[in-house]
Amino acid sequence: MKRFLEKNYLWLISLILFFILVISLINAKNDSPIYDEIAHIPAGYSYLKEHDMRLNPEHPPLLKDITGVPLLFFQPRFDITQDFWTKDNADNSQWNAGRYFLYQAGNNPEKIVFWSRLPIILLSLILGIFIFIWTRQLAGLTAGFIALLFYAFDPNILGHNHYVTTDLGIAAFIVFTFYYFIKFIKNPNWKNTFFFGLFLGLVQLVKFSSVLTFPIFALILIIYPLVRLPKDKQYGKLKYLGEYLLKGTAAFAISLIIVYAVYYINTYRMPQTKLLEIMDYYFNPSDLQPINVYGRMVISWMNAQPILTPLADYFFGVARVFQRVAGGNMTYFMGEVSNKGFLSYFPVVFLIKEPLPIIFLIIFSLFFSCWQIGKKLKNISENFIKKSWQNLIDYIRTSPAEFSMLLFISLYLISSITGRLNIGLRHLFPIFPFIYILLAKKITEFIKKQHHREIKKFSSAIVMFFLVWLIWETLLSFPNYVSYFNQLAGGPKNGYHYVTDSNADWGQDLIRLRYFLSQHPEIDKIRIDYFGGGNINYHIGDKNNLWWDSKRPIEIGWYAVSTNFLQGSLYDQTKPDNQSYRFLKEKIPDYQVGTSLLIYYLDQAEAEKANSL
Repeated sequence: MKRFLEKNYLWLISLILFFILVISLINAKNDSPIYDEIAHIPAGYSYLKEHDMRLNPEHPPLLKDITGVPLLFFQPRFDITQDFWTKDNADNSQWNAGRYFLYQAGNNPEKIVFWSRLPIILLSLILGIFIFIWTRQLAGLTAGFIALLFYAFDPNILGHNHYVTTDLGIAAFIVFTFYYFIKFIKNPNWKNTFFFGLFLGLVQLVKFSSVLTFPIFALILIIYPLVRLPKDKQYGKLKYLGEYLLKGTAAFAISLIIVYAVYYINTYRMPQTKLLEIMDYYFNPSDLQPINVYGRMVISWMNAQPILTPLADYFFGVARVFQRVAGGNMTYFMGEVSNKGFLSYFPVVFLIKEPLPIIFLIIFSLFFSCWQIGKKLKNISENFIKKSWQNLIDYIRTSPAEFSMLLFISLYLISSITGRLNIGLRHLFPIFPFIYILLAKKITEFIKKQHHREIKKFSSAIVMFFLVWLIWETLLSFPNYVSYFNQLAGGPKNGYHYVTDSNADWGQDLIRLRYFLSQHPEIDKIRIDYFGGGNINYHIGDKNNLWWDSKRPIEIGWYAVSTNFLQGSLYDQTKPDNQSYRFLKEKIPDYQVGTSLLIYYLDQAEAEKANSL
């Protein structure tokens, strides 16, 4: 296996990357616009054309800028005399801009969506290469290849790596930033300082959750120089610490310059008064909570200073994210609907949405790691605390990359689990590449430690079995990667019973509904309750009859209901029966389009029964 990889790894990696490319292009072509793309696509194009960030200011501009670049080559119509630019409030403007840009301005919406998605696909390929290279440097060629396989054949990654959102982008740039941070930690020369500062700035321009990297970088920046030298060289330690702090501060300064420059380019035509209007909408002046009062005060002061206006836009975005996290997100989960958040949400969603081969290997690796730690502690008979501390110091000194990844995974998981923003497994994407890297490293480490030839061959065969299982599972699930669920949840078609939102239904199947209707001429009219970014009239035409859960009377005929709306309506306790879809609770769908649209036919008896509720 090892010799085969050494001879053919370039061809194998190229084949894997080609697989990612082909699958991503197919899904980019066939998936209808998802909910968030309606805001992100016009925002990015407007930043490049108008240098004004009034649309979707709660997210940094970098990824939206990148996805807007292909549109510059064919210049779709974008009319800033429309109400979405001049009159609408801050929240409505971004959605109305998307509806106008894609479906009302005379543009080709499918062309715009497809070309906007290409830069995200390219970024996903670059991330795959980074994962391979970094894992190979840490643990060898075999580990690098395994880590790349985990990434390339994770259905959840394939489900989101072609959408104009921040999820894949933040995962990629966090990996890039950590990679150059570790290079800086190992050799703090000015070249590595610059690249660390560059990517520290870029990651802040992708998503504001990147601030969770700061405490990790700060901690390692202080600890590593103190454990790097033998204990008797106290002056040397302090000298190293001073060098790291100086250059770490320089890297942070570089990152702020990058942030400032990109925000300036994106906002220099934006009227200063516009940010104040946006802030008044999201941060009510009558709200006397300290964070609101002082946040408004600081951002308003910065906005009033022309030289600080770009940073005012940046800090508004940071404040908006913290506000949204605190407010939560209305979510269906395991038979409940709430915006208060569920502590079990992310652990459960991870267990039912990640492929079982990966979960089994993670569990095995955790047991193996615990066994390794236990074996070391068992051999310590005297000075237990002192020697345990020394082992930790040695670990940090020899494995700063692994230690940094584990710290970030821990911090990110804690903040996600305890937070109230249950928006889907995609929220955990920033830690996924580190899981692939550490998992591949631990697996190959286990195999290398087996001295008996037969045991080593058996261990390798087991790992091969899990990898083949992963690949086969992913191929069989095509194209339903957004809604992928493993066997614990009954597969992609049944996962919506447990959780919805971007885990199952983001509006990706409207184009597939159009194809379905073309194959079923008996359906001359269908009542559609669709969640997503696609336009029903554009995609479905005159067969469409707009519907919603409280619309009455229930009519005889065909219905297409998004699983997101269905589950939310069934389990929202504030909805009375006669304003919900509870009449569909026991009814088995006649068809399932993709996975997110359920097709029902109601006869006269069923309609009468529904109307009697």
